[in-house]
Amino acid sequence: MAVRMLVACVLMGTLLQQVWSSAEPHNNEEELHPQVLSPWRGQYKGMVRVKRDWIIPPIRVSENSKQVPEALVQIKSDKIFTGEVIYKLEGPGVDQDPKNLFEIDDKTGVIRSKRPLDREKYNSFTLKAFALSPSGERLENPTTIEIVVLDQNDNRPAFSKSQFVGSVSEFSIPGTSVMSVSATDADDPMTENAALSYFIIGQESIPANAITKKMFGINNQTGAIYTRDVGLDREVVKSFRLKLQVADMGGMGLTSEGVAIIHVSDINNHAPQFSPATYSMTAEENKNDYEIGRVNVTDRDDQGTRNWEAKYSISNDPHSHFAIRTDPDTNQGVLTVLEPLDYEVQSEHILILTVENVNPLSNKAPNLPLSTATVVITVVNENEAPHFREDPIQIVVPESVLPGTLLQTNIAFDPDNSDLRYEISRDPDRWLDINKDTGDISARRSFNMRSPHVKNNIYTAVVKVIDAGGVSTTATVAIILTETNDFPPHLFPLSGSVCRGASRTRSGLVLTAVDEDLSPHAAPFFFEISDDLSVNWTIIQVNDTHAVLQPLVELEAGEYAVTVLVSDSGSPVLDAYAQVNVTVCPCDSFGDCKSEAGALLGSSVGISFIALVIIMASITLLLLLLLLAVAMTTCGRRHHIKKGTGLLVGESEDDIRDNVFNYDEQGGGEEDENAFNIDLLWNPHDAPGTPGPFYPGAGVPRGKQPLRKDAPHDLPSPTYPRRPPTDPTDIEDYINDGLEAADNDPNVPPYDTALIYDYEGDGSLAGSLSSIASCSSDGDQDYDYLNNWGPRFQKLANMYDPR
Repeated sequence: MAVRMLVACVLMGTLLQQVWSSAEPHNNEEELHPQVLSPWRGQYKGMVRVKRDWIIPPIRVSENSKQVPEALVQIKSDKIFTGEVIYKLEGPGVDQDPKNLFEIDDKTGVIRSKRPLDREKYNSFTLKAFALSPSGERLENPTTIEIVVLDQNDNRPAFSKSQFVGSVSEFSIPGTSVMSVSATDADDPMTENAALSYFIIGQESIPANAITKKMFGINNQTGAIYTRDVGLDREVVKSFRLKLQVADMGGMGLTSEGVAIIHVSDINNHAPQFSPATYSMTAEENKNDYEIGRVNVTDRDDQGTRNWEAKYSISNDPHSHFAIRTDPDTNQGVLTVLEPLDYEVQSEHILILTVENVNPLSNKAPNLPLSTATVVITVVNENEAPHFREDPIQIVVPESVLPGTLLQTNIAFDPDNSDLRYEISRDPDRWLDINKDTGDISARRSFNMRSPHVKNNIYTAVVKVIDAGGVSTTATVAIILTETNDFPPHLFPLSGSVCRGASRTRSGLVLTAVDEDLSPHAAPFFFEISDDLSVNWTIIQVNDTHAVLQPLVELEAGEYAVTVLVSDSGSPVLDAYAQVNVTVCPCDSFGDCKSEAGALLGSSVGISFIALVIIMASITLLLLLLLLAVAMTTCGRRHHIKKGTGLLVGESEDDIRDNVFNYDEQGGGEEDENAFNIDLLWNPHDAPGTPGPFYPGAGVPRGKQPLRKDAPHDLPSPTYPRRPPTDPTDIEDYINDGLEAADNDPNVPPYDTALIYDYEGDGSLAGSLSSIASCSSDGDQDYDYLNNWGPRFQKLANMYDPR
């Protein structure tokens, strides 16, 4: 065989050399350089070299050959010379991995295989062959030798999986595709050695022997498995186990076996059914969101699938008191209470339940109506707490509501229709009464908007209701007070001064009002004067709360009483009259009243300095008069001054007129209405506590004075008026200012206590002041100067008028 291949190769090589010689290009290296120096040039005279390339077809070698070493091909150089040629071979299988598979005889050029070849590992080799001179010079260009390993059927086919798993729906028709199986063969796929065929060689049903006829077939070429008969029912057979076989050589060669598991999948061909169809349950009153019972269903479909899962519904629950859900583990219907049940309203509920699957029924299922069940629910009564009809109980009422007024009725009820008892749990101002049997709320006393317990016009109380079983409930009572016009406005101030001769647009007394009511029953205020005073006076509204009282004509200096009517904006409107004492006087540059002497002096001398001079002069004159009175008493005479013969009229030393003016409520006790207290003549420049004949409590230790109950103790005294009157007409204002300061002084005795003065003793040598004039003369005296002292001394002047 080796000889035949060698001869064939030589003949083929000779033929190809002729073809190559005619087709060889003539631009090779030797033709460009005809004279080539070679070591064997002198020995090979007349040698002509013709360049040719080798073209060798692939060499086919069978795998697994037992004849090794085996000659595959012989190569030979086509050069014409008589010298020695050395052949070399290199490439995979020679000097590259896998090594030592091939070799070449360097003398003859024969290529041999050294070991059996495996096509599944290496299906071909590409080698290069060289022709060299003994000196290593290349005599030929290297040529490529392709060795192809021929396949033998030395590998069995194998299934790609040890077990194939598929499924098919029950009641599938014949020809329904189920699954596909596959196998591989390591032999050459282009040969029959890898041509595979599939077969089903066995069938087992689970449960065993449930079905004995052949239910499945397989495509021999593709391995697709399909149904071939009817009768797949999941309730009868759950799955099949098929024994498979695959063979190469078109089914005639080597074989292997495999397994396919086919599960019969469920379709929803069974509707769920209640079991049993009637249930009795109990539910507690006034509870919600809890389970009261469960219902059961049966379903022959595959458990755990949506064909088996039940879906429940309630067909007759108009008030949505109940709900039902599905337990995913047991498929039971869980019935719960959503809204609290009321035994007094309905003591028993009858529910109709229906059930169906989550998945719709298959068209292969029997056409039956939905399964239903009846559930009778009995409500268990319990003692419920009473209920208020509203919480908080809002009552809108005017603050001037009369005691005993009914404010609210029918405030609570008991679901169990038991007797109720009512009480007030919290009422900080004790304004409310509640009937313990009926719960009627009424006003116990008048309300006061200014109570500290009224916040944002709302007074809050708490009432409690208790049923016969002792169960109680509380609720808040919110009394919303509305303002009423309860108080008339009060004018302020009630006295003041107006500059004489000033422009009427600038001169006036600003008046306002104070109202204990709140809006809208207070401001704006409206001011009016009586008609008989409108000739000389007018009142001008400035804004909602103030007005200006102004004279219309030039008035003489003096005091005027103006009656002003002030009214509020309430409903109904309330008003009040007030007398405003207005002093019309000449004013200085500061707008303050001044005396005629001060007016003459002008503003160059400060008013404080003028007042100080007048006060010092008055004190000096008083001291002189006292000294004179003491001196005159030493004469030991008692004088009876007749009318027109002295300063004061008196029948004896006890007939001393120590009151010149008659005022109302200007000191003294509450019963003293015809005299003013002599403490009004107290000098405001004397500090409290200074002993003197005109200071209240002089001669009495400070700690033993009566304490005032209408003012805190040890507070600073108010500022007493320090400007003495420079005009006789200002004496009343001066006295009133001192009285007001004394009344507000917390460090002096109260106005209604007995006033204590320094006691000078009986039978004083000084005697009466009326004896001062009689010490010098018993003659008539002229009292006309009293007429010049103003209207306040007019009465005194009339008393001594000689006429």
